Amino acid sequence: MKFPISALLLSTLLISTNNSYASSVDASAESSDTTHWLGDITVTAIKQTPDLSLQPLAATVLGREQIENWSLNSLKGLSEIAPNFYMPDYGSRTTSSIYVRGLGSRMDQPAVGMTVDNVPYLNKNAYDFMLVDIERIEVLRGPQSTLYGRNTMGGQINIYTLKPMDYQGSRIAATIGNGPTANMAVAHYQKFRPNLAMSFAGNFQLCDGFYKNAYNAKKVGVEKGGGFRWTTQWQVSPSLTADNTASFNYTQQGGYAYEYVGSGVINYNDTCFYRRNIVSDALTVKWKRDNFSLSSITSFQHMTDNLTLDQDFLPLNYFTLTQAIHESNFTQDLVARGNVGNYSWLGGLFGFYKHTKMNAPVMIKNDGIEMLITNRVNNNDRIPVSISFDKPEIPLLSDFRIPTWGLAFYHQSSFSVGRSNAVLGLRLDYESTKLDYASRCNTAFSVFMKSGMPPTPIMKKEINIDDRGDLNHHYLEFVPKITFSYDLPMHSGSSVYASVGKGYKSGGFNTQMFSEILQQRMMAEMMASMPGMKPSESEIDVDEIISYKPERSWNYEVGAHIGCADNRVMTDIALFYIALTDQQLTMFPDGSTTGRITTNAGKSRSFGAEIQTRFNLNEHWHFMTSYGYTNAKFRRFKDGDMDYKGKYIPYAPEHTLFISAAYSHKIGQMWKLTYDARLRGVGRIYWDEANSVSQPFYLLPSASVTADRGWIELEAWIDNISGTKYDTFFFESIGNKFLQRGKPRQFGATVRLKFNGAK
Repeated sequence: MKFPISALLLSTLLISTNNSYASSVDASAESSDTTHWLGDITVTAIKQTPDLSLQPLAATVLGREQIENWSLNSLKGLSEIAPNFYMPDYGSRTTSSIYVRGLGSRMDQPAVGMTVDNVPYLNKNAYDFMLVDIERIEVLRGPQSTLYGRNTMGGQINIYTLKPMDYQGSRIAATIGNGPTANMAVAHYQKFRPNLAMSFAGNFQLCDGFYKNAYNAKKVGVEKGGGFRWTTQWQVSPSLTADNTASFNYTQQGGYAYEYVGSGVINYNDTCFYRRNIVSDALTVKWKRDNFSLSSITSFQHMTDNLTLDQDFLPLNYFTLTQAIHESNFTQDLVARGNVGNYSWLGGLFGFYKHTKMNAPVMIKNDGIEMLITNRVNNNDRIPVSISFDKPEIPLLSDFRIPTWGLAFYHQSSFSVGRSNAVLGLRLDYESTKLDYASRCNTAFSVFMKSGMPPTPIMKKEINIDDRGDLNHHYLEFVPKITFSYDLPMHSGSSVYASVGKGYKSGGFNTQMFSEILQQRMMAEMMASMPGMKPSESEIDVDEIISYKPERSWNYEVGAHIGCADNRVMTDIALFYIALTDQQLTMFPDGSTTGRITTNAGKSRSFGAEIQTRFNLNEHWHFMTSYGYTNAKFRRFKDGDMDYKGKYIPYAPEHTLFISAAYSHKIGQMWKLTYDARLRGVGRIYWDEANSVSQPFYLLPSASVTADRGWIELEAWIDNISGTKYDTFFFESIGNKFLQRGKPRQFGATVRLKFNGAK
């Protein structure tokens, strides 16, 4: 593995420098469940203020202690903890679908953005990775497009990793559970000088799956993977800091628990797997004066992944699909902020370049050839001939090159007069995307007279299709947001707020539809060669079939942050209404097809409420609850002959619920025991636009017991105690319906060791 050049150059410079500047930052121990700051060396929260609980927005913040105690090893573990935040666990790690307040996407452009240490992830295929030594996670709900740009109309997730200037020592965590499943993480954090620190963190995970494929009696959901993270922090001077993180992540998964609704059995014959490699490097440089700071965030990420599917998911030879991607991303964000008296401002310039190369062959096998092609000719009494293909497979080959780049200017001004506050945000976002495509099919078939006994061959026909072209789309978007808040006259930090903001999700291309276009072209050439048949004169408009438009929304929100009992009880409340235009939906084309398309619904709307409460009764009892309600429906959406007006938007849950109660007490002078009980709930979830099939509301209880002696933690845990049976996904393929089973009861143990570091 080769690390990016910027990491090597920075580390070489740090080790060789004779700079003896002594940082005043003290890495003393403090509670890891609070927001943790590192003085001038800190590069976290460059765009947000330190305490989100005082900001006029809906947010859920989890500290390191909660992340570890609740075993949040991936973003999917956040589902339901934040109200109206749902990230279903299905498919592979490339499936990082997130739904917030009725907004979401199963394919292509996400509705929720994500940064890791302020570095944006441009492709949601990279969202799902193992979380190791995470200092805190912020889940911001509502449009964040003004500060974070494209594809954040539903919200923003900010992840901050543990930094070596804050924590010194070694950490080891190992978990084993039924399945079997196992994961392990090892990290070391060290200061080489008062102004120079590095950390190294590695992890791996294994899972043998929970269900079997009846076709070969092998487990599905098998996974192995691992990762490595190298962080360097350098305080060059009292006003200048540099932070570089290089990382590598590897994932390999096999098979999925997709059961055929007709039989209730997982049973398919072709190989399914997903393989992904991600290499990234990010350099953050911050210069700070008394009332001004300037930050530069530069990142590079390269991802290769391969998704191979038995796309019919039946024990027959219909279709297989491979989607292999090589993608490189480069981002640059310049952020300046300052304050004068009661006025503060933030301004920035953001640019990105993303280059994607995709190879997506679809293989139509003998059963698929018979059902989709030959039967349409051979069983047609009006056609005097029959056909037979020379080979048992027809390859539909598609290669794509998708360069995308964008540039954005953004600004935010904040004014305070007494207890009143106002924030105005503006962003001008430009994006250019291009699709170069090469779509090919090469096959041959023989034609026979039906009247002959046996059928008499009369001709042989070759089909050679080679479609090449390019499509260009350009988007220019103005994104405003305005917020008013009022600090309540209470001893604790309490406020009410109201906001109006625009959300924006960029458009794109349905690359999976090229296999459908090839099938149409192939059928047209076949029918034209039939005796007595006329050639089709209809032209295929590739741009109309392949492209989908941007999605836009206006979000209206009122809320409050209320602190009581010396802030031992903190309550956040929000009411929202969202009006959407051209909402992007993932649909399955009618008929015997296997493709998925992203289409635009005319208009839709979503409204609802959220409440979350954190209650620290005393040093022993701690509670957290959250509840979200979303009513998301189509206002205008017609798909051919179907009118879906008034129907619920599919895949977005109506209710989310999370309850946690923890009790801790000491045993002697050395040990502390903590008992934690949790309850998650989600539903109802409609699986299609017609609302004909759905997953009712269900509850998943879990519990854990942890013994903590400071340097060692021993935890026993169990999830889905009730063994609840539920489904996390529904889809159709060649007219057949399938469901993804949720995970059954899981149990296991975790050991955490901490040496020479802050607790």
